[in-house]
Amino acid sequence: MRKWWPLIAVCLGTFMLLVDVTIVNVALPEMAVDLGTSFSSLQWVVDGYALSLAVLLLGAGALGDLFGHRRLYIAGLIVFALSSLACGLAGHDGLLIAARVVQGIGAAAMFTTTFALLNSAYQGRSRGVAYGVWGGVSGAAAAIGPILGGLLTETLSWRWIFLVNLPVSIAALVLCGTALAADRAARRGRFDLAGTLTFTVAAGALTLAVIRATTVGWGSVQTWGLLLLSGVALAAFVLVERRSPDAMLDLALLRNRSFAGILLAALLVNFAAFAAFTYTSIWLQTVIGLSPLQAGLTGLPMSIVSVIVSGVAGAKLHGRSPRLLIGGGMLLIGLGSALCALLLGAQSSWPALLAGYAVIGAGVGLVMPTLAESAMGAVPAHRGGMAGGAVTTARQLGFAIGIAVLGTVFAARAEDHLGAQGAPEPEQTAHALAGGQAGRILAAVPDGLRGTVDRALHGAAVAGLDAGFLVAAGVGLLGGIAVLILVRPAAPAPSEDRLPEYTAVHE
Repeated sequence: MRKWWPLIAVCLGTFMLLVDVTIVNVALPEMAVDLGTSFSSLQWVVDGYALSLAVLLLGAGALGDLFGHRRLYIAGLIVFALSSLACGLAGHDGLLIAARVVQGIGAAAMFTTTFALLNSAYQGRSRGVAYGVWGGVSGAAAAIGPILGGLLTETLSWRWIFLVNLPVSIAALVLCGTALAADRAARRGRFDLAGTLTFTVAAGALTLAVIRATTVGWGSVQTWGLLLLSGVALAAFVLVERRSPDAMLDLALLRNRSFAGILLAALLVNFAAFAAFTYTSIWLQTVIGLSPLQAGLTGLPMSIVSVIVSGVAGAKLHGRSPRLLIGGGMLLIGLGSALCALLLGAQSSWPALLAGYAVIGAGVGLVMPTLAESAMGAVPAHRGGMAGGAVTTARQLGFAIGIAVLGTVFAARAEDHLGAQGAPEPEQTAHALAGGQAGRILAAVPDGLRGTVDRALHGAAVAGLDAGFLVAAGVGLLGGIAVLILVRPAAPAPSEDRLPEYTAVHE
């Protein structure tokens, strides 16, 4: 059992930081009432965490390579625990959002070091099992988040969705001190500050542009200004990395077709698999009338299937070509999203989601552990933080962008549906519906019209979800096809400074 303590230490941190991406979704209506603020303002409780986590991962990976992965993981745990405490005690929305941004900083430090820590603790088949367990935890965490959030919100308070992190963080810190091997001597070199700043601006401006486009529109000056800033910063990042002897991202890796395919899959997997959760949770609670716990339990099939498939893949398929595992998993995610869209109808309720969620869970179980291990096999061991940072950055950017894109799709399709039904002010109603305001809309309607308006809102919400799932399905299917084309079959060419037994991304 002692052999697996390092895995448990890493999985505790991973579970916490990924659960916190989705755990708040079901609690947003309760937060809005308790803090006396609007639902739209509280969207930044979700977006602020996802944004800071996404844009800082690559820089955090470089820090881990320089100063030690264990040290950075422990520092991230401490920051995450303290900011979780601040979230749980927050008295107004501004403090809550600020604490969530800091929480994302701690999460980035933890997440970017997990792969390197697993690689230093395990070898051979044990490494495959470790990645399989980690992948199951990673895939299930996003689906378990709404269940745990609903349970804590109903039985205690929304504040406990953050305070529950404290005992878990303490347990993880104790394990880190006793189970994780000490860091090796620090690698020589300097921290790539210019690259970190330019990438952070590029990724942050892009994500913020997509988020803001949901409310101000894609044609607004603000949206295009942010997109222009992102493009300029990205160009500056490329110039800096090409000239820096201590670049945090080796751009030559992007010429490797296999690594590029794996990075593309990382960018698309969270978009295709998890971004729709925010809007299904809103639909289930504010339109269907489920409690937070009931809404969260709809994701249970995805969690169970993901854990089972990931464990089997890690133990039984270790060393197989990632082209088939990642590509096939992405195709399953796309098919699961398409199944959700197919089964949702104007009169549907929560059972319509279950079959599609189970198929998505199978795809997630195949993709998550394979992404991590195959990406780490692309780089020398001392740049493990770089590979881990690149993959996790892509994943979280895809998730943040996916939430924003599907929000735009949901509102636009709901507006079209309401307009076709002759509803007054369809644009404002659609955005209110996407923001979880169905109850307020109905409360303002005379009793005699309430049934008609309720049916119109239900139809509009289902139309928006259908469109969102179809977009997610397209993203998953295209990602799967791209991986099957780009990623080369495994080539047995291990060397001393590269990861043994998994060299799929070697040229």
